[in-house]
Order: sequence, then C-alpha cells, then structure tokens
Amino acid sequence: MKRSTERILTTHTGSLPRPKALLPLIFARERGEESDPSERLAATRQAVHDIVRAQLDAGIDVVNDGEQGKSSYATYVQNRLEGFEGEPVTPAPITDPDFPEFFAQTAAMRPGATNPLLRRPCNGPIRYRDVEELRSELDDFRTALGGVSPADTFLSAASPGIASIFIPNEYYATHEQYIGALADAMKTEYDAIHEAGFLLQIDAPDLALSRPRYFGHLGDDEFRRTIRTHVEAVNHATRDIPADRMRMHLCWGNYEGPHHRDVPLAQIVDIALEARPSGLSFEAANPRHEHEWKLWEETALPEGKVLIPGVLDSTTNYIEHPELVAERLLRFAGAVGRENVIAGTDCGFSTGAGYLQVHPSITWAKFRAMADGAAIASRELW
Repeated sequence: MKRSTERILTTHTGSLPRPKALLPLIFARERGEESDPSERLAATRQAVHDIVRAQLDAGIDVVNDGEQGKSSYATYVQNRLEGFEGEPVTPAPITDPDFPEFFAQTAAMRPGATNPLLRRPCNGPIRYRDVEELRSELDDFRTALGGVSPADTFLSAASPGIASIFIPNEYYATHEQYIGALADAMKTEYDAIHEAGFLLQIDAPDLALSRPRYFGHLGDDEFRRTIRTHVEAVNHATRDIPADRMRMHLCWGNYEGPHHRDVPLAQIVDIALEARPSGLSFEAANPRHEHEWKLWEETALPEGKVLIPGVLDSTTNYIEHPELVAERLLRFAGAVGRENVIAGTDCGFSTGAGYLQVHPSITWAKFRAMADGAAIASRELW
C-alpha cells in the first residue's frame, strides 16, 4: 500500500455513479430477465474504462473500477455464490422510532426506488461458483488501466459481516456458522483480487451501521462480541494476503438522517484495529462523526496501520471548501503522522446502482475539492 511519504494521497470508498445506459442492463440481470449478457458486459467494460480516467482527471491518486458492474456493494455476492436461490425478500425500510415522520417523508420523495436490490435468502450450502464474473471484473479493470499511471489501485469486496446482515439466513443454524461459510467462500474473491496485483478493500460497514438496526436488541458487550466475530471472519478469509496489501472500510450507513443512535467510534475502534488490513477507511466528515478525530490523539495507531478518514460527506450536495478539507487532513496528520493519512470519502457515491444522493457532476467537483485540499495540507506538512 502506498503511503503519503511525499504528499497526502487521495482516494475514495469505492462505488461511483454508473452511466445511465448501463443501469437497465444491471436491473434486467437482477430480475432474471437478461437475454444477452454480452451487452451488459461490453457496457460495463466501457464504463470501467471511463470511470478510471474520470477519477484521475479529478485528482484521485488511488483509483478503482467504481464498482460499475455491481448491483450494490453488498448484495452482488448473490450472483457469485451458490446457496442464494430463495425467493427475493423485501428489505425493511430504514427508519427511526424517534423520527418516523422524517423517514416517511424521504421515502415519499423517492417513490419506486430505481435499484431493485434483490435479496435472495441463503437457503443452501454456500460456495463460490461464478469465477467467470470475477475474472471479468479483474480483466476490465486491468484493461482500463492501460495507458494511465495512478499511484495505486484497489478493488472492493463485501465482508462476510455485511453480506450476512443484508442477506437473510434461512439455512445455517447460527449466525456464526453463516458468517463462517461466507468467509470461506469469499476467500476465493479476496485472494483473486490480491493475486491480480490490486489492493483489496474489504467493505465492512457492519461493524458500525449494524448496531441500531440489526443488533439493537443486544447489550453492548454482546454487540462487541458479535462484531469481533465479524472481524475474525475477515482475518480468517484474508490469512494468505499480506496486511499491507489490504484496506477496510467501515461506516454508520450512507444515508442522510439523524444518526443519533450511531455507536460511537470509541466503542468499536479497538475491534476495528484488530482487523488484518493495514488501511482503515471511516466516516470523518459528516456532522455526527467529524468530532471523533480527537479519538486518534489518545488511541495508539498500531505499527503499519494507515488511516483513510472521510474528508468529503457522501450524502450532501455541498461541495466542501478545499481549506476545510485541508483542516481535516491536518488534524489527522497531527494525531497519527502525515505518512499515516490518506484523504478519503465518508462512503460511496452510488452504493447501489441508480442510488444517488449526490448529483454525479457534484461528486466530481467534490473530488477536485479533495485534491485541492490535500495539496494545501501537503504544502503545510512538507
């Protein structure tokens, strides 16, 4: 993993807006109505080519494929693993008992969500089956990198934990068995990304967002034991990959809302740091969690770890001022050292195909502001 040895590097969390022409092809596949996969594959290949160059043009140093071919960052695993042939279930909408009117209002403003986000329950033994789709993802990204020279590259993959809370289990006797089976299966994907020469990013929002919505019935100690099990699954599945060839993302849910029930970072940071990946990406720009940068003044960063704090909020169309971006980066550099900080985003800008809270044109403007802010911070630090 490249570190910020000469200047503050920039990256992002992974998911980026897909071209409008690609969306109906992804949705048709999700509904089981795809007649010609080659059309989707060709459109995905072109989208990956274009998104790589768009990132570089916006000043992103560590780039990825924008997750262009995935229906969502988590539920895509159903298309690659055996054991998810059940009838799709409708996920419960995000809500909050303290502010139900707010969530009812936001749902009414977005009738008929574009992305079907089908969730087929696990109803049989889990195994990795669609290696061809994985190879296509790797090949598309490798081809897209032709003629360009980013500082580094990464590809994202769902953690066992996030897959387990998004996709219901109807087969395994316990949550721990379900997590273990997912970890064993996803090892195939993790290893393939590493062997292809890309950084592996483990998407593990479950370590934080699961607290109020999925594990609200647990006491604090039991919740910590549960997410420690999730981290142990990550460590087991990545055991053959060097720690410095990986990073991990956690967050509290990529949506605009009160977030007043979020678990504080202080309650989970020790467990997050037990994960093998060297890089830790997390929310640090939104109004609920920005203050938590202070935690790093009193939390010892383990040797070899790198922080990738969000300096852009991925749920608002405000374009952060470069001076504010620089301030955020300087705080972290002062706490853990400049070489241990890479500028990132709170979360993805299209975590599901067609799901957008920030207009795509503003996404790219935000990235340019991040690059400008990183340059300002670098001039002060070097």
